[in-house]
Amino acid sequence: MKTLIEQYENAKLRAKAFMQKGNLNAYFQTLVEVNEYKQQIQLLSFAN
Repeated sequence: MKTLIEQYENAKLRAKAFMQKGNLNAYFQTLVEVNEYKQQIQLLSFAN
């Protein structure tokens, strides 16, 4: 769970960096990744 949260936070930082650089395609792809991590975290917290 801890590594999943770290991956989620890392993806959020990458998305922000892509947005600031104006790289919209990479930004949107990273947002999808962030959403996937968020869903996994929610599923794991719900299962416990």
